[in-house]
Amino acid sequence: MTSEFKGGVITGKNYIKLLEKCRNEKYALPAVNVISTSTVNAACEAAAKVGSDIIIQVSNGGAQFFAGKGADSFQAKVQGAVSFAIHARRMAKLYGVGVVLHTDHANRKLLPWIDALLDEGEAYYKQHGEPLFTSHMLDLSEEPLEENIATCKAYLERMAKIDMSLEIELGITGGEEDGVGSDVVDDARLYTQPEDVLYAYEQLEPVGHFTVAASFGNVHGVYKPGNVKLRPIILKNSQQHIVEVHSLRENPLSLVFHGGSGSSKKDIRDSIDYGVFKMNIDTDTQFAFTRPIYDYVMKYKDRLYRQIGSDEDPEVLNKKVIDPRKWLRAGEELFRDRLVEAFEDLKGIGKRI
Repeated sequence: MTSEFKGGVITGKNYIKLLEKCRNEKYALPAVNVISTSTVNAACEAAAKVGSDIIIQVSNGGAQFFAGKGADSFQAKVQGAVSFAIHARRMAKLYGVGVVLHTDHANRKLLPWIDALLDEGEAYYKQHGEPLFTSHMLDLSEEPLEENIATCKAYLERMAKIDMSLEIELGITGGEEDGVGSDVVDDARLYTQPEDVLYAYEQLEPVGHFTVAASFGNVHGVYKPGNVKLRPIILKNSQQHIVEVHSLRENPLSLVFHGGSGSSKKDIRDSIDYGVFKMNIDTDTQFAFTRPIYDYVMKYKDRLYRQIGSDEDPEVLNKKVIDPRKWLRAGEELFRDRLVEAFEDLKGIGKRI
């Protein structure tokens, strides 16, 4: 079946359509963190290779890296995120893929960043009839539930006016994601409670479209086997609680799996059965990008520190070897391949709206 969506950023009703497709066909999409045009390009290349939509996201720190460390910090984080979104929009059309544009974890201290991005999004919406980003995430999971949801509700009221979605977090995802996170690893707070999910649903569902990153023992980063105990059944119980209270169909919520790097295929597949449509991946793709660069450096270690000469030939010219495009491309290729693997794990090959 040929996709009606020919490539570009997926927002508003098309985003809801995508999530419905994920729910009905029991698959999910990787949500990859990017920090540069190279990683955006590699993500689009991966999506084109497998014929699927993809979620591409940027963190506060990643946004600053887009703009450069030499610029004013706050403005760099705002304009870097805008630059990311504009570049990703053009690459999505170039590669012919559907891209969901998202910002990753923003706790309370980062709300001014979200405020500024919403200013940009509203201006973009006024000009183009769609938001700059598909969705933003607020991570207020370390705060009392009522405060978390009250703040999220206020933001969702603003975002709904420009057809944006909001991702919230309930329960604490251990570890750290680019400076935002918790040291909690083995704690009851790592497991979201069904009654908390119900409360969030009842408060937010009348306001606008939202998704939930529910914690079921997941932790950012990669840990030794046995150190992280995932309990996907918590996702099932949370969905079922809402179904029973409000007489809804199966999996009424669209759920997000944070800390997906290093997870077993069984845990991934179980989470999809319980309504997960999005799995975040960062640590694995960081490693995938860096490892071939290490190999490249080791291969040419006698030439990379000088423009002329090697251990075997003092007159050999090293211009082609020191060209950054060579080792950046090596990183892009393995980054792309790791995403292809993620698509396979998520049963997302060949899935487009």
